[in-house]
Order: sequence, then structure tokens, then C-alpha cells
Amino acid sequence: MVVLIFVCLESAVEVKRTLRDVQPSHYIFKIESFSLLLETKTENYESDVFEAGGYKWTLSFYPNGNRKRNKKDHIALYLAISDTDNLPCDWEVHVNFKLFVYDHIRDKYLTVEDTEPARRFHVMKTEWGFEKFLSLETFQNPSNGYLIDDNCVFGAEVFVMKFAGKGECLSMTKELSDNIYTWKVDNFSASSQEYFSDEFNIGGRNWKLSLYPKGDVKVKDEKSLSLFLEVADYEKLSLKPKLYAKYKLRIKDQVNGKHFEEELSVWFGAMRRSWGRPSFMPLSDLYVKSKGFMVNDTTIIEAEIAILSVTKNFP
Repeated sequence: MVVLIFVCLESAVEVKRTLRDVQPSHYIFKIESFSLLLETKTENYESDVFEAGGYKWTLSFYPNGNRKRNKKDHIALYLAISDTDNLPCDWEVHVNFKLFVYDHIRDKYLTVEDTEPARRFHVMKTEWGFEKFLSLETFQNPSNGYLIDDNCVFGAEVFVMKFAGKGECLSMTKELSDNIYTWKVDNFSASSQEYFSDEFNIGGRNWKLSLYPKGDVKVKDEKSLSLFLEVADYEKLSLKPKLYAKYKLRIKDQVNGKHFEEELSVWFGAMRRSWGRPSFMPLSDLYVKSKGFMVNDTTIIEAEIAILSVTKNFP
């Protein structure tokens, strides 16, 4: 593929030209006896209407150049939207389009497009295109293959950029109200292998804490307390991790105020609905009376969520 990019000074838009084998998919515009068309001194010829992307279009062709813009040495070719009377009063259409001219000698199509991702058609701008589509000198030179036996072929491809009707909004929330949950665990020494807190709501999401007083059996650490934050309504989670949380898990020092805590962050998903530390705190520290983590066989645990993501789908 041959690619040439140059800057059109009049519109300050980069124009890309490429050669390809495949013909335009939406419209072909063939002119026979081009020289006779020039003799008619036709300033502008408008093609028949064709449909693409759910809208109606025409090609606007200036064989002697667009004299309204004082361009006399280039063929001008534009794509114009048609039948706009049947569109809403505030209509606008975003379009990626390509215009073509056929090279008879090389059996290829010269493709002309600007490098903007899309052009916006609206009531005040109903056509876009190229006032310097191709110089007349280049076009009429037989060795270039664009005008052979006084015949030429132009074309168009029009791709309307339509919103598919689905999307999502990801927002990161830092200032959460009532973002601390306190869990008082009584009779700690008599606790079973696993404890769950009541469900609590922070940031519009239901959570719970899971506690292993003698360590998580899955990691076989019986010398540490295990503590995790879990998404209680995990069945609502996506398979992909899409719920981010930055939080602290804390065991309060009820005597000295020197709490033991760890900050964690994770993206929760259906396959990761719980996250914490299997070896959160050594039991040897927990049961030291002077450290204040256990008072009258009661431990106070907190979860504090600092940052939370919220994902909303919209139609």
C-alpha cells in the first residue's frame, strides 16, 4: 500500500491518500466523455441520492474546480447529506468517509480521506470533502490512469458513527460518609473457627467482615488471627474485577489507643469477593493484656473504606 499525507493549507487539515484494490462499497460515480462535460462549463454536478448508515447522501462534483473558493486548478469532490427536512431540528451526524478515483492502468483506487476521526454534519454544515481532491494536471495526464478514453470513475464510502446504546461510567469516590464499621466480638476465646459480622453498607455496597480467631485453616497458620473484608452482595459483581476499594482493617487498642491496622487495596469481582490478610495479627500480641487488644475477652474490629469505585451502566 502506498500512503501519502500532506497538509491542505486552506483548511489546515491533513489529507491522506492511499491506493487499494477494493472498489468503494457504497457508491460509484462514472463519467463518460469528461471533456464534453468540461465544455458545458458545468460548475457543479450533484449525483443521485444513495443510502449509507441509515442516511441519504449525494456526491457534489466540481469538474473545473470550486470557483466559489477560487480553486480553478483542482477537481473538487464533496460528500453532502441529503433529505435533511426529514431529520429532527437539532440533528447531527458524525461520519468517517472516504472518496475515491479509479486508476485504470494499475487497476487500483486512489483513496482520499482526511485524518480527522470523524466529521460532524449538522444543519449549518451539510457537506464535507476536498476542494483539492486532485489537480487537473494530474487527473488529465494519461500516464496516471485516472482519465482513460475520456472516461473516469469516482466513488464514496460512508461510515456513520452511531452510539450502540450501551456504556458504563466508572467513578472513584473518596469522600464517603459513614465509612467506618465497628464490630465488637465478645467471648473471643470461645470463638469457633470462623466468624462473620453483620452486613453493613458503605458507599451503596453491602459488606461484611470475616474473622478466623485461630487463623485461616487454608493457610495453616494457627499463630495468627485472619481478617478479611468481603462483598456481601457478591452475586451482583461482574466476572471481571470492577469494584475497587482502598480500606483499612483495624483491631482497636482499648487501653492505650495504639490501634493495630493495615491498609489494603484491591479490585473485587465475582472471582475475588474477599480480600484481607491470612496472618493479620499474631495471637501472641492479641492476648497480651497490656496492649489492650483484648479486654474482658472482647475484641473490637473496624473496617474503614477510604476510596471506592462505582460503576454504572447507561443505555
